[in-house]
Amino acid sequence: MTDRLLEIDRVSKRYGDLVALRELSFEVRAGDVFGFVGPNGAGKTTTMRIVLGVLAADAGQVRWAGAPLSPEARRRIGYMPEERGLYPKMGVLEQLVYLGQLHGMRGAAARAAAARWLERLGLAERRGDQVQKLSQGNQQRVQLAAALLFEPEVLVLDEPFSGLDPVAVDLMSEVLAEQAAAGIPVVFSSHQLELVERLCDRVGIIRSGRMVAMGTVDELRRGAAARLWVDAPAAPAGWAGRLPGATVVRSDGSRTLLELGPGGDDQAVLRAALDTGPVREFRRDVPSLSELFRHVVVERADT
Repeated sequence: MTDRLLEIDRVSKRYGDLVALRELSFEVRAGDVFGFVGPNGAGKTTTMRIVLGVLAADAGQVRWAGAPLSPEARRRIGYMPEERGLYPKMGVLEQLVYLGQLHGMRGAAARAAAARWLERLGLAERRGDQVQKLSQGNQQRVQLAAALLFEPEVLVLDEPFSGLDPVAVDLMSEVLAEQAAAGIPVVFSSHQLELVERLCDRVGIIRSGRMVAMGTVDELRRGAAARLWVDAPAAPAGWAGRLPGATVVRSDGSRTLLELGPGGDDQAVLRAALDTGPVREFRRDVPSLSELFRHVVVERADT
């Protein structure tokens, strides 16, 4: 079903000799929150700008509801740039009304929506202030209000949690969850991977313009090599380094983290550990998204 589906299909972009995107593909379904992560310069912002029509792709296509994104459809995208996209000397409410009118809203409707979102985001008392007098976090809230006030059909947010305190992070997380629950496809980039892990239905990891891993966090975990924590306090030094099919990732006192290769056998590891004496811990390691990211972006890139 293509209704309310944002598709990025084999999109490529080159700047001279620099290949920014290499046949990048992913989709964001209605009601999904998609986390788009990668190191600096990986191509996240370039992708978002192509979706918005700010940049043109060299190849590939962006589609909404099965059709190529038209200028009219792009007006229905709520976009929050990483860089501040606000007029610093303009009042908060006045600015939101103006931005709403650029999206086709009538003045009264834009003013009512702006007031409603400022209240929801805890900025009602700052509506008359110039943007430049707000903190970085409050400017982020204004930008989110600007992305939401015209009831967008898609949300594209570039580093929306940057500069926010924990209370503001919780508030923005609630708002994004509400938008997804209303059937809005949401895609956002972030370096705060613990938030991505908590909020997103699916995650895409981009490196050097290519999508190198994609799926739910559980799916990404299943695709990673199995790792085991073993605590064998009586084991001699270097005992784990001699195990066939296993590689020592790190040691912490008597605890050892092992990665099993294709020929690795967790039961053989357990037997070898028991041969050294008591085993106080033997369990699968459940990697966080940060660890999965590090493995895909750093360790896999070195191989």
